[in-house]
Amino acid sequence: MKRPDLKVADVLSLERKSLNNLSSNSWKYRTLMAITRCRTSEMGSHIDKCTSCESLHISYNSCRNRHCPTCQGHKEKQWVEARIKELLPSSYFHVVFTIPHELNPYCLSNSKELYTILFKTAWETLKQFSANPKHLGAEIGMIGVLHTWGQNLSLHPHLHCIIPGGGVAKNGGWKKAKSKGKYLFNVKAMSTVFRAKFVAELRKKKLKIPQSVYTIIFRKEWVVYAKPAFGSAKSIVEYLGKYTHKIAISNYRILAINKNKRLVKISLKNYRKGGQKTTLTLKTKEFIRRFSLHILPKGFTRLRHYGILSSSWKKEKLPRLQALMGVFKQEIEAEIKNTLLKKCPKCKVGDLITIMVCNNKGPPPKYSYLLKINNFKNTI
Repeated sequence: MKRPDLKVADVLSLERKSLNNLSSNSWKYRTLMAITRCRTSEMGSHIDKCTSCESLHISYNSCRNRHCPTCQGHKEKQWVEARIKELLPSSYFHVVFTIPHELNPYCLSNSKELYTILFKTAWETLKQFSANPKHLGAEIGMIGVLHTWGQNLSLHPHLHCIIPGGGVAKNGGWKKAKSKGKYLFNVKAMSTVFRAKFVAELRKKKLKIPQSVYTIIFRKEWVVYAKPAFGSAKSIVEYLGKYTHKIAISNYRILAINKNKRLVKISLKNYRKGGQKTTLTLKTKEFIRRFSLHILPKGFTRLRHYGILSSSWKKEKLPRLQALMGVFKQEIEAEIKNTLLKKCPKCKVGDLITIMVCNNKGPPPKYSYLLKINNFKNTI
């Protein structure tokens, strides 16, 4: 894929002197500054060598911040590679839990508390339905990914959940879900249970939320959205990778930046009109303000595993379950093997291996210096 002409970092650079004032706390300011410096001389540089043609390639270092749109590709590939070993020969379902917009102000002031409740109650809702013999009667698993944005970068907290189409029965065997390929459980019934659990947990926190807000959100129908199952190993891996490391806006959505007028034009999809593509122009400071809404609290985990997909369960029980079901690891690895390594842009055959890191700020080494170290053919 061709690299984007413009980046989020370009917008941040225009307002670099104002980033401190545009940030609500020091953590968000540090995040914005990291994205601004990403792959510039301020971060230092590194040298890669091709395993095939032995050509040398020099690049600026990345910030590796999880909110940086430039740094997510490599992390996505690493995560996908790890998940290959954990897949089950089962269909998988996608369920989305959304909280009402009346809670948005409290998501800003108490984001850690509300987002934690969202994870907890979504999982408890799914676990309650799966434990019921009428629905499944088995222990299930879930991968939960928190997204906090809408297409226009407004605050829209929702949780994407990827769930195997079945679970582990009491006898240790696999029990397939009674979904018939449509959705895992009844979404209207889940919405009611999810709402009750979320409000109950929210009241326990004793946050400064007026009773009038509780009345409004409890009267509303909460949204739990389900997509049809997707079954092949290839589709599961590709889908998971794209969703788990998605951030508020990618660099590819930056269409134009007017430096004189301090305007930025972005692309978006209008889902109220069937996903129709359109554009939106924002002032650079407004763009940064909206982007900052989606910088998560320090240390907050936005990607979590539960049940039979949790880390404690996977260590011992998952290998036995996979052996019982007959996994297809080789098939999955063959499908995505060529996408996990960084290829040489010159020969497009060899892999790039880092042989030197220059952490000092400033321009990278001159090409004449690269020619000297090119004699180290046994480095790799």
